[in-house]
Amino acid sequence: MKLFLGLSLFLSITFFKAQEHISSFNAVTLTYKFHPKFFLYAEGQLRGNEEYSYPDYYEAKGGLGYYLTKNHKPFVGIGRYVNYKNHSLSREELRVWLQDVIDVKKGIVKFENRFRAEKSWFYEPKTDKSSQRMRYRYRLNISVPLNAKEVKKGTVFANAYDEIFLVSPMKPTFARNRVYGGFGYQIDDYFGIATGYLWQREFEAAGNKNLHFVYLALNINIDGTNHPVKTYDYPGAD
Repeated sequence: MKLFLGLSLFLSITFFKAQEHISSFNAVTLTYKFHPKFFLYAEGQLRGNEEYSYPDYYEAKGGLGYYLTKNHKPFVGIGRYVNYKNHSLSREELRVWLQDVIDVKKGIVKFENRFRAEKSWFYEPKTDKSSQRMRYRYRLNISVPLNAKEVKKGTVFANAYDEIFLVSPMKPTFARNRVYGGFGYQIDDYFGIATGYLWQREFEAAGNKNLHFVYLALNINIDGTNHPVKTYDYPGAD
């Protein structure tokens, strides 16, 4: 635990000094396995894009997943996403998505391949404008426990990922790239925490933009199946 907190503090201070502007990315996730093959997932996010301490974006989402195999998990989800500009609501979004997650393990290293297709409906109250979007995402997330052979109570782990975003009908098609690196700590059978640095590159016709986030998350895993062997998902900023 001391190692995790020390690394987290060092990471945060380093990037606060290195970047002109730091944004906040805070999340709480809940995974509830209610059947050997099915699980529910819910997540809430609060971000400060323009100011670290002032939230100007939030999202609430959830869905149903299915264990096709131990390492193959299709999922369907729905969520609400809200943006604020100058302390007033600027855009609302309703999003539904289908995703497929395929895990590959090599020793203690886990490679998570996530494919997602999203359909979004937007509304901008200031201009009374509505629009739609299709977006396609792929993420490769690499995770490894640092003080054990697998994640369990007391395990410190590291994970890093790269994710690309493709959109339609907007331009440019290659709309976003995310790169994340961080650490996590599994406190007990239910609670885990994670922190790291997330770099987000926005590709826009009017000009590209970089965002630098400090990521903080509380992850809750509940296994209601009474299975003797518990499994833990490595978190990653979504």
